[in-house]
Formats: sequence, structure tokens, C-alpha cells
Amino acid sequence: MRSYRKLLTRSTAVGAVALAAVSLQPGSAFAGGAPTPRPGGVHTKVVGGTKADQGEFPFMVRLSMGCGGALYTKDIVLTAAHCVDGSGPNTSITATAGVADLQDSKAINVKSKEVLQAPGYNGKGKDWALIKLDKAIDNLPTLKIAQDDKLNNGDFTIAGWGADKEGGDQQRYLLKATVPFVDDATCQKAYGDQLTPGDEICAGKLDTGGVDTCQGDSGGPMFRKDDSGAFLQVGIVSWGEGCARPGKPGVYSEVSTFAKDIKAAADKLGG
Repeated sequence: MRSYRKLLTRSTAVGAVALAAVSLQPGSAFAGGAPTPRPGGVHTKVVGGTKADQGEFPFMVRLSMGCGGALYTKDIVLTAAHCVDGSGPNTSITATAGVADLQDSKAINVKSKEVLQAPGYNGKGKDWALIKLDKAIDNLPTLKIAQDDKLNNGDFTIAGWGADKEGGDQQRYLLKATVPFVDDATCQKAYGDQLTPGDEICAGKLDTGGVDTCQGDSGGPMFRKDDSGAFLQVGIVSWGEGCARPGKPGVYSEVSTFAKDIKAAADKLGG
């Protein structure tokens, strides 16, 4: 299991959010054997971002344990494994969708029904999970996931309600930013054997820093447009050292690696 003395997941604990629309559950983001971040360089909100427009990314979901996610199907949210407490029936999570402003009266709030954490997840790689909702959100689009690595290059979009600076507060409004792809060899120079090539993909501004996901963005999607102009998810916000530090890119679960496993898990949940 990787050391989390400096390398921190990008979920958040209770007390970091003061938003009426979000009810965080103490400890739930790190429960069930998931690695617990140590004090020190926190990292997980969109740093260097700008406000997203209402309806710009309608597949985005905010989860009540302090993570993000995206609608994989009308009643299943794709998020990070480290955001959930194992697999099984779970009615304790609230998914908020349909709004960029978490305090918008038009927010759609749906309870969870069941959680399926990536089989074999142990804190290193395989950082994905599915949350089955107790009812479908029919009026919002889903986010397609990458089936191969052809689009694991160029610039990606990140979005979330996490902190806008290292150690900062969670956000009321959805923020967005653009980050460039960082190849495995370069990312390994930053993180060594902490990185799991094949399971993980890196992105960020190596020379300058300043743009990144941060605390509270865990589980949210990293995405870009495919050849048809539709959004395609290529990554899931996972971890990194600090937020937006030069030479320390964000690390994301590589969606294409797990596409078949995600589909099988969704089928098992009845999605």
C-alpha cells in the first residue's frame, strides 16, 4: 500500500464544507480500509479554475461524503473507490445533480441504494466504484467512458466542487479547468513507484503548476470530447502531492483500463 504521508487522496472529511446543500458524513470518505490521508499537503478541489455555467456539464454529481462523480447510467454514479466504504447495500449517500450551484432550489437529490467498490481495491490502483441510486435521474445525460486509450492525450477538462487552493474550503459553485496529459515516464519521475502505470493516468501543468483537482474533487471525472464532439470520460480524480504544485501532476484512475470491469459491475447492479 502506498505511503500517504505526502500523497493524499482528494476526498474530504466532515468539517471542510459549510454548504447547506451538502451533508457530509464523518469519516465515510476514508472508511472501510481505504487509506487515510496524513496531516500535511492536502490536495483536492479544482485549483486555477473558473465557474462552470449551469447545464455545461449536466452529468456531474456531488456526493454527500465529500466526493464527486458522474452519471454512468441514469441510476448509477461512477466515482472513486477510496470515496466509499466497501461494497454492499448502502442508503447513507445522497447524490446531488442537475445544478452547478449546490444551493440551487432546482437541485436533484437522490439517495443511494447499493455500492460496488472495485474488486481487489487495496489503496493502490483500481480506484473506481459505482453507486446505485434508489431512483433514476431521467432528465440528465450520462457521461460515456473511454473504451480504449486513443484519447488519453492532449488537453482534458476537470470539474468539481472541491477546494480552489491547497488546504482551502469546498466550493458552492462548480469549477472547471483544463489540464494537459502527462505521460507515464514523466509522471513516474514525479512519483516513482507510488504510480501504477496502466491503472493510472496523469495530467497537469508540470512547469508552472497552478491548475489541478484538489481536496473534495475525488471521484469526479476527467474528460474530453471524442471524434463526434461528445464528452468522453478518460479519468477519475484519485490522488496527488499537494494541489497544483509544479512538478506534481494530478493522478487519475485510467478509465479505459477498467471499462469492461465497470460495465460488468454496472450490469451486476442492474444499471
